[in-house]
Amino acid sequence: MGHLNLPASKRNPRQWKLLDLVTATFFGLVFLFFLLVFTPLGDSLAASGRQTLLRSTSDPRQRHRLVALIEAGQNAQPIEACPADEVDHMPCEDPRRNSQLSREMNFYRERHCPPVEDTHLCLIPPPDGYKISVQWPQSLHKIWHANMPHDKIADRKGHQGWMKKEGEHFIFPGGGTMFPEGAVQYIEKLGQYIPIKGGVLRTALDMGCGVASWGGYLLKEGILTLSFAPRDSHKAQIQFALERGVPAFVAMLGTRRLPYPAFSFDLVHCSRCLIPFTAYNASYFIEVNRLLRPGGYLVISGPPVQWAKQDKEWADLQAVARALCYELIAVDGNTVIWKKPAGDLCLLNQNEYGLELCDESDDPSDAWYFKLKKCVSRTSAVKGDCTIGTIPKWPDRLTKAPSRAVHMKNGLDLFDADTRRWLRRVAYYKNNLNVKLGTPAIRNVMDMNAFFGSFAAALMPDPVWVMNVVPARKPSTLGVIYDRGLIGVYHDWCEPFSTYPRSYDLIHVAGIESLLKLPGSSKNRYL
Repeated sequence: MGHLNLPASKRNPRQWKLLDLVTATFFGLVFLFFLLVFTPLGDSLAASGRQTLLRSTSDPRQRHRLVALIEAGQNAQPIEACPADEVDHMPCEDPRRNSQLSREMNFYRERHCPPVEDTHLCLIPPPDGYKISVQWPQSLHKIWHANMPHDKIADRKGHQGWMKKEGEHFIFPGGGTMFPEGAVQYIEKLGQYIPIKGGVLRTALDMGCGVASWGGYLLKEGILTLSFAPRDSHKAQIQFALERGVPAFVAMLGTRRLPYPAFSFDLVHCSRCLIPFTAYNASYFIEVNRLLRPGGYLVISGPPVQWAKQDKEWADLQAVARALCYELIAVDGNTVIWKKPAGDLCLLNQNEYGLELCDESDDPSDAWYFKLKKCVSRTSAVKGDCTIGTIPKWPDRLTKAPSRAVHMKNGLDLFDADTRRWLRRVAYYKNNLNVKLGTPAIRNVMDMNAFFGSFAAALMPDPVWVMNVVPARKPSTLGVIYDRGLIGVYHDWCEPFSTYPRSYDLIHVAGIESLLKLPGSSKNRYL
């Protein structure tokens, strides 16, 4: 109204232009809305968008399934539950499908993911009667039977102290096949020969771990053990370990390298794991050697160590150890302890296995779907010193930048910045987001994109353990994580993870967009 009373010379042309623009935009949007909703053009544009999506992924079957999921979501249809008999389903460790594969070198027991058309698109239900898990540290000693009602291990191994059923619980006395009197006494025996106490040893690998009592009881000594076993006739040994709050992972030492970086474990342990270390030209012993840190310790209990009717196998095992210049620390009953030499100064002895050092071009930390090699990994292939005795003791190694990080481009600055960043963010999670870190509600944690493991390092005062995952297509920083005294694995998030349902209390991811991008490209990879 005021504008109408002004003289023409006083009117503001800019105000008129702005008003015209706003009015035109408003009516244009209204027109577009009616055009899209009430005419065939809207359907045509939607179809065009779907076709663009269909062309955006490499596998046509996956593309069509992706579109179907998106369109189902538009109709707000809930995702259905999987059948009740799939409460423990693991897509890449499915014995029904894998049993059809080759038995050579246990290939059929390794990780084999299903084709896209066989991928389950349903929510795995909990078993009937499922309860909130027993909290740590009580869970080390007992769990709810209803959470995993599998009695086979208790029936077959109860007399060896593995576990037994009492009322509503499974009870874990702490025993094992080679230490039926308990892991505590067994660990004390090992402590007579290797430095269990004092922070010299921090990361351990337990092969064929059973229900992981050995790793569970080492925690009080400050040693963090990653236990692994395949999904086998014992049904759920790794699932029991995780329900107890002990770090564990489903894996098989078969035709491929295990998904861990080179020279990362201070201690490798086998208690009746029945791995044929000298078979296939000592391929499995060579793989253990790749994983074991220079100056680290190898402990094997059970067959073939001074075992009846296995004299040849025991002699062969000692021959391979001598060929690799391992120092024999002790043979105590059916337990042998060796110490790995430091560096490559020890030339391979003349031996019947013809063991040779790998080419200098070999990267011993390549370990995602990587075939076993019959050559011995060079410690010099890893930049930085990772030898026991030269790296800091625990807990100092957690906060000091490892040599492997320093040798990366801008590694020291990145390490320091990453450490500070996650100290701030974890404090924010606790104080502002009310994430129950530091309480008994959270024990098993996964970091899907771990980088240097600083998120896990910031949680060290809390009663948790963290599975640090370094995506296989990203720069390999997992060795740095192990040098800090933490644990983790390689994984590609376009595939299911090798664990049982309901394994983790908290799953954390930062930089999720980086998991979706192809390296060096703006194109997406679809999870």
